[in-house]
Amino acid sequence: MPDARAPRLLCVEVYQGKPLSYVTEEAARLLPELAAAALFVPTTTRTREQYHRIRLPVPTPRFAICANGGHLLVDGVSDPDWQRQVAGRLADECAPLAEVRAHLARTADPAWLLKDRVAEDLFAYLVVERALLPDGWVKDLAAWAVERGWTVSLQGRKVYVVPAPLTKSAAVREVARRSGARLTLAAGDSLLDADLLLAADRGWRPGHGELADEGWRAPHVTALEETGVAAGEEILRRFTAASAASPRAPIPGGPSPSGSS
Repeated sequence: MPDARAPRLLCVEVYQGKPLSYVTEEAARLLPELAAAALFVPTTTRTREQYHRIRLPVPTPRFAICANGGHLLVDGVSDPDWQRQVAGRLADECAPLAEVRAHLARTADPAWLLKDRVAEDLFAYLVVERALLPDGWVKDLAAWAVERGWTVSLQGRKVYVVPAPLTKSAAVREVARRSGARLTLAAGDSLLDADLLLAADRGWRPGHGELADEGWRAPHVTALEETGVAAGEEILRRFTAASAASPRAPIPGGPSPSGSS
């Protein structure tokens, strides 16, 4: 039987004709309130195409960050100056994407590899059958990658291999510079969000995801007990309360819709 206590959900993403991502109806109510009180900056590892599939109940944000910081969207369009800065850092500070892809092709087993993808010509990720993934494979990949200036993150069925210089925090600092913001608030659940949380003035970590699994903590980051869509709703409450004390604070790394990646 349906649970009367379960939150009512609003679908915010449809993919290939099927509902994919959700927020609670309460979160949908809180989002416009937050966007009116602060500079709300969606921040994600998603590509631009994947990000644009999401339909949040707020006007198009002035700034958004996609591809783990690889693209800074201004009024929905990628900023070319930021693209050039990112390209320069990647060329100078890490091994090329082609070398990483070649290594993945040599070491990934078709028995558990479902898809092999490149995101925005910036980083690679694999979709895997996680139950069949060999013990130690991700750890070995991470050790190989770090020597070449790359980092690895396992999120659900996806293994991300991302250049270490490609960070959300760098893009958020650029947003803060352009907007003149005095306070940055952030939330995130994966290892790819750790740099963002560390760079923020205050942060929140939900009870699910890589960071929770590893017990990751920082003095200014609050570890929440809530998980899933309930965590997203609670994070919005915390953002709104904290931003009320500092109008126009940028709010990057907002809670992702349930089911998104």
